[in-house]
Amino acid sequence: MNKQDELLKVAEQVIADLGFPIQQQNERSALCLLALLNITPQKNWSQAESPLIGITPIMDWAERNYGKYYAANSRESFRRQTMHQFLSAGLVLYNPDKPDRAVNSPKAAYQIEPEALALLRNVGTKLWHKSLGCYLANRNSLVERYAKERKQNRIPVRIAEGKEITLSPGIHSELIKDIIEDFAERFAPNSILIYAGDTEKKWGYFDEELLKGLNVDVGSHGKMPDVVLHYTEKNWLLLVESVTSHGPVDGKRYEELSKLFSESTAGLVYVTAFPNRALMGRYLGEIAWETEVWVADAPSHLIHFNGVRFLGPYST
Repeated sequence: MNKQDELLKVAEQVIADLGFPIQQQNERSALCLLALLNITPQKNWSQAESPLIGITPIMDWAERNYGKYYAANSRESFRRQTMHQFLSAGLVLYNPDKPDRAVNSPKAAYQIEPEALALLRNVGTKLWHKSLGCYLANRNSLVERYAKERKQNRIPVRIAEGKEITLSPGIHSELIKDIIEDFAERFAPNSILIYAGDTEKKWGYFDEELLKGLNVDVGSHGKMPDVVLHYTEKNWLLLVESVTSHGPVDGKRYEELSKLFSESTAGLVYVTAFPNRALMGRYLGEIAWETEVWVADAPSHLIHFNGVRFLGPYST
């Protein structure tokens, strides 16, 4: 057995010793662990390091040092089926250099947790089993501590009196917060939040029953706008796109949303929200007619694209 295969085999056993289920006891996870420690075939476990490293760099590192090639579409397997579990178990830290970095940032990075690094430097020595026992006994408190720290970096959004949700960090969530707390209060006071998207989907907000009560059943909400508000006073549905990385309500998106909400008993209002006017300037030529534009850094104003109304739905 060559040194590369030996290190991979030991890494898989270490993952098993740490209590990870069989789904993580594989070559992909072993490569992730070795990359997080920068243990190349020329090194021993005692020489483990703690570089900051992202998913694509891990895959590149695996090919460069172990000759293991993974296609680009394997990124999600690395992230969801290995790194997510490492993170949940407190084995790694996520964006320790910038905890408020957006979850979908290309600069997102992982780093081995300091106590785990100290433990893993003992792999293959007489101290391994004793230090492993001490580490596992203390791991629950570590997991709780880092989970609390991650929660502190989430963005709180007030959706009603005494009711709050949190969104993952990043400029996208900051704009969604502005839409709900500022735009809605200015232009649709006392409206009810039905949907707020998030880059971490499980943390999004969706009042599906309320939407069904307006005769809209979206099924899979992959095509939902970033924010949906029910302006009850006028019985309007405000469909708001938050433009931080994707586009505005252009002609194509207008048609998609019109179709998705075609059975709505509430009138439809289409809104594009920008964080600032500089970004808006890049998209002016794409914005659909009969829609509204709101800019967070000029929150008291709306821009109306060929509308006879200040704000309101148009008949089809």
